[in-house]
This record gives sequence, C-alpha cells and structure tokens, in this order.
Amino acid sequence: MTSWQDRLQGQMPPDWEQEINIFEGQIELKRQGKIADNVFAETRLRRGAYGQRYDNGQRHDGLQSRTLEYPSAEITKGADTLWDAPGMMRIKIPYGGFTTEQLDVMGQVADEYADGILHVTTRQDIQLHFVHLEDTSDMMRRLAAVGITTREACGNSVRNVTACPIAGVCHTEAFDVTPYADALTFFLLGHDDVQDFGRKVKIAFSGCAGQACGLVKMHDLGYLAATRTVDGKVERGFALYVGGGLGTVPQQAKLLNDFVPETEILPLAQAIGRVFARLGEKRNRNRARLKFLVSKLGIDEFRRLVYEEREILPFDPRWTSFLDDALPNYKEEPLRPAVSLNGQALPEGFAEWAATNVYDQKQAGYATVTLNLPLGDLVSEQAFALSDVARKYVGDNLRLTVEQNIVLRWVSSADLPALFLDLQAIGLATIGAGTIVDITSCPGTDTCKLGIAASRGLAGELRTRLSAKNASLPAAIKDLKIKISGCFNSCGQHHVADIGFFGNSRRRNGRTVPHFQVVLGGQWQQNGGSYGLAVGAVPSKRVPDVLDTITSRYAVERERGENFQTWIGRLGKVAVKEMLKPFQEMPLYEERPELYTDWNDPREFSIGDIGVGECAGEVVSLFSFEITQAEGEHFDALLELDRGDYESADEKAYNAMILAARALVRTQFLDVSHEVEQVADEFRTRFYDTTLFYDKYAKGKFARYFLSRHDDPPTTVTEESAHQLIEEAQLFIEACHACDARMAGVVNGGVTL
Repeated sequence: MTSWQDRLQGQMPPDWEQEINIFEGQIELKRQGKIADNVFAETRLRRGAYGQRYDNGQRHDGLQSRTLEYPSAEITKGADTLWDAPGMMRIKIPYGGFTTEQLDVMGQVADEYADGILHVTTRQDIQLHFVHLEDTSDMMRRLAAVGITTREACGNSVRNVTACPIAGVCHTEAFDVTPYADALTFFLLGHDDVQDFGRKVKIAFSGCAGQACGLVKMHDLGYLAATRTVDGKVERGFALYVGGGLGTVPQQAKLLNDFVPETEILPLAQAIGRVFARLGEKRNRNRARLKFLVSKLGIDEFRRLVYEEREILPFDPRWTSFLDDALPNYKEEPLRPAVSLNGQALPEGFAEWAATNVYDQKQAGYATVTLNLPLGDLVSEQAFALSDVARKYVGDNLRLTVEQNIVLRWVSSADLPALFLDLQAIGLATIGAGTIVDITSCPGTDTCKLGIAASRGLAGELRTRLSAKNASLPAAIKDLKIKISGCFNSCGQHHVADIGFFGNSRRRNGRTVPHFQVVLGGQWQQNGGSYGLAVGAVPSKRVPDVLDTITSRYAVERERGENFQTWIGRLGKVAVKEMLKPFQEMPLYEERPELYTDWNDPREFSIGDIGVGECAGEVVSLFSFEITQAEGEHFDALLELDRGDYESADEKAYNAMILAARALVRTQFLDVSHEVEQVADEFRTRFYDTTLFYDKYAKGKFARYFLSRHDDPPTTVTEESAHQLIEEAQLFIEACHACDARMAGVVNGGVTL
C-alpha cells in the first residue's frame, strides 16, 4: 500500500500546499532561534495552533477510549506555546458543512496525532487537543487534501464564518444562505485586506430574523437574509449588522444597512476590513475589537467611512463571479427518496428521541436529525462509525452547530427508525437536543489557559442530573438554554442564555473557592436578541442547587405563556439576590471541605489554616469586608438600569469601581480618604503603574475600565453605555478580588493568581 503522501499527491490546492510549506519552514527557523517568539506565536495562531494548559493533568469528559498520559504541571510549568508542549489545533469548517470523507480524515488525525477526541466548538469548528508542533504540518496536509484548512482559525484574523445548520431546509428562512457563507469564507481567506487587524473578526449568516439561527446580532459582521421586489422581480440581499460581540463586555451589533444586494456582500466586507485595519485599535488589545471602533465613531460615521472605502476599492471579479458560477450550481442532493413514516413499527425509545432530535424539513418526506454530543465531544471511533451511518442514509449532508452538536440533513422520513437504531448502536442517539439538557460549555480549566473554573466539569454534572429526571421536568423549563464559560470571556456564550454561568473565584475563610457568576435573562432567539446580566457569584459546588431553585420557582410562578426572560424581569433583581443569598454562604473548610474544590478536580484550593480564629469564627480581612460595599453599589446600579434611570445606573456603577479600588488601596494604605481623586490616584500609583494589578492574561485590562471612566466621564448616558459600564464594573470588582488573592498568596487551581 502506498503512503498517504503518495495517495494524496496532486489533490491538495496548490496555494494551500505553499502555505503549509512556508509554515513548515518557519517551524524550522524557530527551532534554530531565528524567529522571535512573538512573531512565531502569531504565525502558528494563524495556522490554527494554540497552546493549552496542563495543570489539571486530566480531562473532565470521561469520553476517552484509551489511557493517555498527559504532561504533568511540573513538566510543562511555564509552557506557553505548542513549542514547549503539545497543544490544540483548530480546524476551520465553514458554515459547519463537511463530508463523510472529511470526517474520516479528521477522525484519523485525531486518533494519530491527538487524544482521539474531536471537539465541536461554538463556532462550528473542530478542535483537537494534545497535538505536538512537529505533527502540525503533516496534519495540515492531510486535511488540505480533502478540502479542509486550519488557516486563520485563530489569531487576529477572520475566524470561521458560521451559518444556520438548517439553512436550505428551514421553514421560515428567506432563502438558503449556505452558498453566500461559503463564498465570503474563501474570498476573505488569506485576503491582503484582512491581515492587519488588532483582534479577531467573527462573521455569521442567518436565514430568518425570529429564530436563534446564525446569531447575527452578536457578531462583528452579521448577515440576515432579506428579499425585496423591484419592478416585479424578487431580489436577494442581506440586512448587515456590524460591531456586535460577546467577550468580557458584550455589545449588540448595529444595523449598517437594511438591504445589501447580493452583489455587494463581498466588496462591502472587504471595505469594512480595510476601515477596521486602518482605524481599529492596535496597541490596547482590550479595545481592539470592531465593536469598540463602531462605538467610538458612531454607526453613522462608521457607515460613511465604509461606503467611502467601497467607492475606491480596486475592482475584483470575485465579487460577483460566485453568483454566476457557484450559486446556480449549488444544490444539496438527497441520498434516498422521500418516503413518509406512516404505519411503521417504532422501536423502543424512538418517540422520545424524535420529539427532541428530529426536525421535519420544508421538503416533504425529509427530516434533519440532531446528534446531541455531551460536551461537544466525539471520539474518533464514533467519527468513523458515523461516516458509515451517513453514507447509508444522507451521504455528505452533515453539519456542525454552534451548540456543539452534529446534524444529518435530508434523512428520508421512512429511514428514521432504522437510523435511530444505528445511532443508538454507536452511542449517538442521546435525546434532548436543543433542550435544557443540551448544555453548551467552553473548555474551561480542562485545557484553556484563561480558564478560572471547571466549566466542562459543571456542564457534565448538570447534564447528568437533568438527564436523570428528564421525564419529570416541568414542561416550562425543558426548552431553557444553559450555557457555561470557564471565565468572563463568554466563549460558552453565557450572555445569550436563559441561565448562564461564568467562572470566577472568591476568597472565603482564608482559601480560594471556585465560583460561578450567575447570568440571567439572555435571549437566544431573535438571533441573540439581548444579553443577560450577572446577578451574583455562588460556589461552584452549589450551582446545581441554584439551578434547581431558579427553575423550580420559574415553573411555579410564571404566568400563562410567560417566557423566562420576562419572568426574570418581573421578579426583579432584589428578589433574585435574595434567592441566591443562601447559596453564597460558605461554611468553614473543616465542616464542608468538598465545597472548596471544583467539579471533577480532586485538588483543594487551599493555603493552610489562615482564617480560623480561637473560637472557630471566621477572620474576615479588611478587603473582604469593604469589597462587599462595592458589590452592593453594583447591584444598585442593576436596579437603576431596570428602572430606566441610566444616568443613575452609570453613576452607581462608577461608584462601585471607586469603592472596589479603595478596598484594594486600603490593603496597602489605610489612611486613604473617600475623596475620589485620591482613591483613583492611589490606585493608579500603587496598583496600575506598578503592574501589581496585572494578572498573566488580562494584564491591566480591567484597571483601564475604571481609569478610563474616571478620566473621561461621559457627556451623555444611554441605556447601552450604562449597561456596558455595569459589565465593566463587575469585571473590575472581580479583578480586585483576584488581585487581593494574589497578594495574599492564595493559589487558584494550582496556579498562583
């Protein structure tokens, strides 16, 4: 048998091969010390290669089919890149669409180069973990030979273009956005005008406004399908939204144009890229996303600059060539004829599975089936088996979803019972797709260097508990969305969940305790129509009880037809705070040591016996006492926002920052007054200028939130600006907690904060 190199000879796109050869050469130059570390870091990121953490020494998924020896924290201490230790490879899957051949190859490289697990991300990518740098170029060649690239899956680039996974088969869409997403993906891939960004750019396509679909309102560029009739002829186009994003401080996208003709979607994206590259922030990464440029300029000025740029773009035939070539020829072909399900005997468990995992397409006699992947993971053996199943029923009609699942499209309705049994045999017939059981989670502390708490561990625990009582769950809560991030960056999309959680930590009784901030009231529908707000942090081990309390109360108290978001608004922040309060109390370590650990992580967050007095009472530090004043003021800011008094909300959020800064300053200088200027000056001098406030990853990001508001107060306050400052104040308070813990020598998850 010939080698895979021989079998694939001549099948790889020539430009992709050249790019991989260049990257391979750069690896060798790095080996020889001829490329600076920061230059090589950006180089490998733009090829999809990330570093990852190892301090846990284990994965929290329980899906491994073999015993793996992961590097210990001691061996890899200080390993920041793939150069030092195995890392993560991100594989770009435009609009989530892939073939059975591509799935086979991804399964092969996962098996041979990684830990045998294909992880589906919230951007319809595939990630492989524990990949060695020396294997990356071979992996890239094998993927490229079947039409898959890792280019610009990471780094300051245009990330994977996402789209609705049921585009083309959806009942409510304006039209199928798939070929447009595909065209924009490969037009921008490697384009000269998108190589000089200060941060990443995320793009999404949606076919209809009312559903979650492509979530266009939380993207840098969001294309929402629309039609109009001109002279009796129906024209296709898109409402184009710009400047959205989640991250630490989420922002809703603004409408750039309510109808961009299909002939203009590529050149307009190019023009936006050029404006962003020229005017976007480069030095301060914390303000380098497109959303900050749109906010700084205002949507009207940004629009003017974009259309001015569009007028001077050199002509490119690719702008419209796809309309004459790819678009007319794009068509998904069902593998099997449409036959109804009527009259068939149904296997045990089929009805429950079909109720949540089967969607009847607009094409009569066909259905789309969702494979509900726990934690978004698929082991390589399952990938190979799934390829065989797909070849039998749907051919190459497979897609990934932003909820970390896989869908099989164009299933003949008559085949559903047999497909169910085949999926059941390979462990892929789990019920509950799209329900409260189907929890989205980022990698968290399993592999992400930014992870604070074990998001995957929590997601697995919640999933297990909810699945065990799925049959008895009240109907009102079955369709709620739960999303979990391991830190404030919202990779798990916690801001747009009904109930979201993001990881943080608190110092309690002289120890660092893993916590999750509770975020309530986000809107998944309407393309990510609105964002929830943090309402309080609870110890990680108490999150399941918090979830039970919230959902049970909603099921009992909701009015007829009232959704969760409306109920939370009616309940009010004060009642929510009271609901969480019992779960925020921490007993002494000796009484409940399990509360001082994270999910599926055996290590204790401990620094010894600090905090226990002679009469077994808690010794509360001055900081811990005073920071609660900041948290109280922040909560009041939330109430003012609810009342519609945006100026008061802004002022209280700012006051919360002042109080938090003063609490921290008083750990060094007890005599600081309450005078705002002195507090700000002392904080700047003692914590910002000295970089004492900096952590390893966020640097001085959260300090600048406070100092920027102090140095440049707003002339006018809007709902959006008040909302943003409240988010920033929350993050600043969290950073003050972390700074205090670092100074106290507290260890968080095995890594000094």
